[in-house]
Amino acid sequence: MLLFGPNGQVGWELRRALAPLGELIALDRLGRDGLRGDLTDSDAIANAIRTLQPDVIVNAAAYTAVDQAESEPELARLVNATAPGVMAELAREQNALLIHYSTDYVFDGSGDQPWHEDDPTSPLNVYGQTKWEGEEAIRAVDGNHLIFRTAWVYAARGHNFIRTIIRLACERDTLKVVNDQHGAPTGAEFIADVTAHAVRTAVTCPELRGIYHLTAAGETTWYEYARFVVEQVRAAGMPVRVAPEAIEAVDTDAFPTAARRPNNSRLEGYKLETTFGLKRPDWRSGVARALEEMAIPQKQGRAD
Repeated sequence: MLLFGPNGQVGWELRRALAPLGELIALDRLGRDGLRGDLTDSDAIANAIRTLQPDVIVNAAAYTAVDQAESEPELARLVNATAPGVMAELAREQNALLIHYSTDYVFDGSGDQPWHEDDPTSPLNVYGQTKWEGEEAIRAVDGNHLIFRTAWVYAARGHNFIRTIIRLACERDTLKVVNDQHGAPTGAEFIADVTAHAVRTAVTCPELRGIYHLTAAGETTWYEYARFVVEQVRAAGMPVRVAPEAIEAVDTDAFPTAARRPNNSRLEGYKLETTFGLKRPDWRSGVARALEEMAIPQKQGRAD
């Protein structure tokens, strides 16, 4: 198995989850042994795949700076669309399974019902547009592939909403958090475990190829998500200044950004569950577990 993007939130967990399935080679931008996983260099990608001849290619790398993508559309397109297309071509050439990750941002965020895999796409921003183009590039090749759309990804490691809220809650007495965007916080660990489970089946069953929505069960808003995090860390004894009731719910317009965000990031997971025999856990259980991981070193630090 060849993994691109091994140092991101999902990539890091994939290194653990995929390891029991066979030999795993992880390539970042710097690479190793003359091979590089730089998604801005199509020749480097092709060289790595042709040299290693993997049975499974997993692309966990992406351009994810949503606002910055508005001013760097070509770079975002190179990483999010061109590179996955190259991987798809090489995967078909090598008769390999390609795993790729996409996003709820391929939809326009309208309505209040979960998006299904075959619903019409209409991205609101450059990031979403380039991720959609990546999906289309893979589908056009028509090789063995799984595309997992996910949303609101977090992990105990790396930069994400949870860490931002904890930091701000320790620094401030009040917070304002958006309450008109809806989705399901989804752990990188869960994404990686589902991926490993799906790979075991899909590698020999190309009829399962296609797009699947992969998020935790349930739904919330960023505001309710923030309140849950603050309540949990406060109960764990962390030095939090802000009280849950001091968190104010505001509309998206209160925080103008370069890129428009979708208000509806709900993704229907029925196809994933029925195809691969899974049950998605509620989003709260994953967040609570991640918070336990984050809190351990801080408690130890205070004790020392």
